[in-house]
Amino acid sequence: MRLTVLGCAGSFPGPESPCSAYLLEAEGFRLLIDFGSGALSTLQRYVGLHAPDAILLTHLHCDHMLDAVSYVVVRRYAPDGPYPPLPMYAPPGAPDRLATAYGQEDGTVEDVYQFYGLQPGTFPIGPFTATVDRMNHPVETYGVRLEHGGRVFCYSADTAPCDALLRLAQSADVFLCEASYLDGVENPPDLHLTGREAGEAATKAGVGRLLLTHLVPAWGSEALTIEAAAAAYAGPLEVVRAGACYDV
Repeated sequence: MRLTVLGCAGSFPGPESPCSAYLLEAEGFRLLIDFGSGALSTLQRYVGLHAPDAILLTHLHCDHMLDAVSYVVVRRYAPDGPYPPLPMYAPPGAPDRLATAYGQEDGTVEDVYQFYGLQPGTFPIGPFTATVDRMNHPVETYGVRLEHGGRVFCYSADTAPCDALLRLAQSADVFLCEASYLDGVENPPDLHLTGREAGEAATKAGVGRLLLTHLVPAWGSEALTIEAAAAAYAGPLEVVRAGACYDV
């Protein structure tokens, strides 16, 4: 499996990155995981406008799904289109949320996306075996475990600490984990992780490599986040960047 980071800024686009969007490839199949604000730009820059074979939205906050609305234009009105419906795995409210954001008069974008409602469990997506579970976040949110060829990739999505995250990340080769908050301040509960909490989750789950994402550049400190994560996790770790690629 190969991971390409298209966007990694938390909550709103940063000066150097769009919001969350990650492309995972195997056997020529490309799964786009989240499609946050600004990521349509880097999709074109790093992999191609029509690269995704399927999309998985972990939840319906704008920083994880809003460019899936703009992508309606790409697939519906392309000169060589319209394109056939693209498989989209998302929380059950996705069809209405995307149609409303687009301003669809007939209330549907199902000519563009073929929706599959997420619920906890295991199912195939292309060559991947996907397992999802509910995270600790104010809206219905799913962490994701993807397996292929004996390798395991796990993505936390947005979450505060929870047992489901540890189950999904267990023995993952690569753990892409949010680290939105700084330690030592009074953070809102049940919303996001700190660098320390991300490191603790990685240690408890026994992961091979920790990739930190969803930092909020305007409000946080990358150096302090790395320091806190490294104090809790002894393995290799780094903060991801838009355009970075990793072999899983």
